[in-house]
Amino acid sequence: MTTTFIDTNELPRVKTPVGEMTEVINEQLVGAKNVKAIVRWIEPGKTFEAAAADRHQLVYLMEGDGRISLNGAEYDVRKGGGVYLKPSEAASVTAATGSVKLFHLVVPQVPA
Repeated sequence: MTTTFIDTNELPRVKTPVGEMTEVINEQLVGAKNVKAIVRWIEPGKTFEAAAADRHQLVYLMEGDGRISLNGAEYDVRKGGGVYLKPSEAASVTAATGSVKLFHLVVPQVPA
């Protein structure tokens, strides 16, 4: 087994309606067939929606301050905070006065 180093600064960023994103783990980069990891930069005042899916999701704040909306409740969060979403759960992250850098991990639901 070899170690793969990914320079995330060299990966292309894709513009989205709420900021930018780049995939840092996927099948093309490292052969990951089921796991996807994305770094997202959310612009001030914009909201990233982690839509409900048939997969587990983790949204982690790497930089900045924001607000997470989950199940009708609002939570102020800062660097180091985040939310785990089980399959079928959704949440949103709104960047506060500055931008927010998120790590978004998506993994499949393990069959029972």
